[in-house]
Amino acid sequence: MKEPFMSLFIWSYFTSLGIILGGALIGSFAGFLIGKSPFHIMYTLSNSLKIWAIVGAIGGTFDTFYSFERGLFEGATKDVVKQILLIISAMGGAQTGALIIKWLTQESLGL
Repeated sequence: MKEPFMSLFIWSYFTSLGIILGGALIGSFAGFLIGKSPFHIMYTLSNSLKIWAIVGAIGGTFDTFYSFERGLFEGATKDVVKQILLIISAMGGAQTGALIIKWLTQESLGL
């Protein structure tokens, strides 16, 4: 049974947001254990986890490529548009998570 598109759109956003926030927070604990600055580690991880958050949120790349292929070769442009919107939603969630970490760590202030 297919899920409605709007629920997938919201799911994609919050999944990528959770991957960024969770990965950065748990990674900062590891930074604390090895004697590095937890806030700096948190900020660095939030930036480097963005692509993985997007991939994790859209459910891997093979379904996306299959939808693109079907859209291009079978004329199902509706599926291509949906996949592009899901990727944009995941990118928004990853960017929001990185921005929250940036605000939390105040990394841009140079403190």
